Amino acid sequence: MFSQTLRRAAAQTAGAYRSPFAPKYTTPLNWHGLTVGAATKYAQIAGTFGVSAGVFALFFFGEVPRVRNDILRQLPFFDEYFDRTIAPEDNVCIRALDARIIDYSGAMLTLV
Repeated sequence: MFSQTLRRAAAQTAGAYRSPFAPKYTTPLNWHGLTVGAATKYAQIAGTFGVSAGVFALFFFGEVPRVRNDILRQLPFFDEYFDRTIAPEDNVCIRALDARIIDYSGAMLTLV
């Protein structure tokens, strides 16, 4: 038989005994304590908030003509909803009316 010191020396050089039935412990990949699973969860939450904030901003500024014509009217099904053209019967030319306008000094102005 081997002496006790030789067994200890062999055990220390070979590492501690690990049973094949024992759980395999691993350290998950992390960056400053943030694992891949946690980063995925946080990215999903941040993406949801970002999309909802973007949709809110888009419809909040939807009455700005530049946003309405350049962005919202390019979406299908929204082009007719955001169409703000004036009907021809409501678009009256002032010169065709021959209207009289009184300015603040009291003088009568005639538009021809």
